[in-house]
Amino acid sequence: MSHGTRRAAFFDVDETVIAVKSMFDFLRHWLERGGDDRTYEEAAGELHALAASGAPRSAVNRAYYRGFAGTSYEQLLEEGRKWYASYRLRPDAFITATSDAIASHRRDGDLVVFVSGSFAACLDPLAEELGADLALGSIPIVGDDGRLTGDIVRPMIGEVKALAVRETIAARGLDAADCRCYGDHMSDLDMLQQVGHPCVVGTDPVLTEHADRLGWRRLPATPGPLPAPLDPR
Repeated sequence: MSHGTRRAAFFDVDETVIAVKSMFDFLRHWLERGGDDRTYEEAAGELHALAASGAPRSAVNRAYYRGFAGTSYEQLLEEGRKWYASYRLRPDAFITATSDAIASHRRDGDLVVFVSGSFAACLDPLAEELGADLALGSIPIVGDDGRLTGDIVRPMIGEVKALAVRETIAARGLDAADCRCYGDHMSDLDMLQQVGHPCVVGTDPVLTEHADRLGWRRLPATPGPLPAPLDPR
């Protein structure tokens, strides 16, 4: 990012930048390596059942992190890097059009910001590789013993993602009308509406209706391999 940055590009991550839901993909990695006594089917099943009951996505997000209560945060971060080191090699790991958009924003000197309900274990290695300047996610609360309490500061979902976008724009002295935002799910709508140039990734019917009616840009959610690295800025 250049020192004279006047614009930011905000990106949802799961199924917008990468082709999977990072929290669930990491959860499988964690449990298959003996992270705790649950099986992936048990842990994921509980979360899916909670969502199916009508619980808001923010409640499901909080429930996910409760499953890591008592876990060493350093160990979780280390396993996140191991998960990503394997994930990045998949031939269908990244959303190709979004990867191209990130590269374009980097070349233009824009601030590139990831905004996700996921957490540093998944987001940090991804942001480092793709050259994002910031990765804003759900932040697990860590006790004095270095272990997760099972709670989080705030679930980075829905209106909280929109708030994070507004906070970043204000803190950086940017003009929201010049900024871009990319999302794939109806829960990203609030975030998309915070900028002058929203972009819908994929075919979510709610976002597609808004895009068609308001002339928002649309990108396909076609998966592909890790993009070629850019020269350092």
